[in-house]
Amino acid sequence: PMNFDLSHAETWVTIGLLLFFVLLFVLKVPTLIWTQLGDKGAAIRSELDEAVKIRLEAQELLNSIKAQKADSEQRAKDMLKKAEEDAKLLTAQAEANLEKSLNRRREQAEQKIAQAALQAEADVKAAATDLAVSMAEKLLLADAIASKTDPRIDHSIEQLKTRIKA
Repeated sequence: PMNFDLSHAETWVTIGLLLFFVLLFVLKVPTLIWTQLGDKGAAIRSELDEAVKIRLEAQELLNSIKAQKADSEQRAKDMLKKAEEDAKLLTAQAEANLEKSLNRRREQAEQKIAQAALQAEADVKAAATDLAVSMAEKLLLADAIASKTDPRIDHSIEQLKTRIKA
């Protein structure tokens, strides 16, 4: 049993403690504490919810950026492949055009050479003909002078000149 001797300090401590708890309940201190703790908890919970929402948005943005990066890289690879194909095609076309041009120039050079050869042959024939006519004239003239002129020989020489020149 408890002894309520007012001369003991322990009794006064017990009385003070009881009065303190009664005073706390009378002034509704526990209710105020729970209310403030509840308000703080709600604010913290709201901040946590907002943080989770921001994290999810950031994750979505990161995923979107990764997808855009992958798409951009793929488009860059496709563009590079297309450029390489175009370069190969242009190189092949340039080589074909160069080959055609070289063939055309070679054919033109061959034609010019053939024409020059024909012209040279014609020039040689003409020179040979002129030389033959000139020598024939000299021979016939020398024979005619030596054997006095014969009208038939003169006539033959004139016919020979016109035939050779024609």
